[in-house]
Amino acid sequence: MFGVLFPGRSFPMDASSFAQIDSTHWVLDMNLFVGEAYDQVKEMCLFLLNEYSLPPEKALAVYVQSPGSAFQYCGAVQRACPSAVLPLLWPSPGSGQMQIMAPDAAPLTAKIGLSVEDVISLPSLNVGQQQRVEALALKVGENLFNFMQSFCTVDANRLVVPMDILDRWFKKFQDKTKRDPDYLRNFIM
Repeated sequence: MFGVLFPGRSFPMDASSFAQIDSTHWVLDMNLFVGEAYDQVKEMCLFLLNEYSLPPEKALAVYVQSPGSAFQYCGAVQRACPSAVLPLLWPSPGSGQMQIMAPDAAPLTAKIGLSVEDVISLPSLNVGQQQRVEALALKVGENLFNFMQSFCTVDANRLVVPMDILDRWFKKFQDKTKRDPDYLRNFIM
């Protein structure tokens, strides 16, 4: 029905690499796949093996689960979009987010879950990309705040910064991104 590839980490794998829970759910125990370094697996390529793998109204959804957390949705493929490289944004261990797949006890290992679901019941198929953009925006904001803090003074419980601080920060930020093409990518890794 489907194939999976972890770029730079695996050869293509089919559904037999996953433990099949029932006719619509599969789980990959990341401890067996990569050990405790599950959070170093940043993305996965998921693809349908043929156009008849799923009915048109169904999708194959991907979820990730860190030890002690609930499954978190990462994205999906469907007949209209039969393959995708999905970012795996692992929840914090023990975060106990809303349980999406099954209300079992908290896992001791990280897992990737696949589930056949109705397309209309799923969030946007680009949820992983949106989460990456949000994480990047947060890191850029933190970088700006830290830069501003190094130049500020306190005046009656207010931070006072030089008027050209944004220009200075942005120039420094641009210089770093020109020198190191991976600079922005490192913000979300």
